[in-house]
Amino acid sequence: MSIISQAFKRLHYPTDVIAQCLRWYLNYALSLRDLEEIMQERGADLDHSTLHRWVIRLTPLLDQAFKKHKKAVGTHWRMDETYIKVKGQWKYLYRAVDSQGQTIDFLLTAKRYTRAALRFFHQAIRHNELPNTVTIDHSVANHAALRHLNRNTDSTISLIKIRQNKYLNNRV
Repeated sequence: MSIISQAFKRLHYPTDVIAQCLRWYLNYALSLRDLEEIMQERGADLDHSTLHRWVIRLTPLLDQAFKKHKKAVGTHWRMDETYIKVKGQWKYLYRAVDSQGQTIDFLLTAKRYTRAALRFFHQAIRHNELPNTVTIDHSVANHAALRHLNRNTDSTISLIKIRQNKYLNNRV
């Protein structure tokens, strides 16, 4: 019996109702109170705190299960960072895509420096395989993070080839 089926087993509502609520909450910009109202219109008497408990409890399990079925990414990555406004504050968005354009990973940070780039690469490599080639712009922080990764990798593992392209943000 899988972890997800065990988690759904002890809940007092049918699995399809729980799954539908989670899908609507995670896919659309609905508040828990909006979702409570929608479910009451459909005849399910749910409280928003119950919905919140489902989200907290089941979302990590669903994420874990979906990652097992994730399509494998390529070994040639393009990585770039940009700054975006999130809730009125400027943040740096680190993002990597493979050669087919599939998103590998992303990270939001408050600062743009080598530690943030290194954190991004560790996170991306942990969820995917080690890339053969990473194409970056002329960012000093990204280059330093990749050099650090190459210095600290096992000698049996091939090093990451670093390519630099000045106008990479047009492709990522």
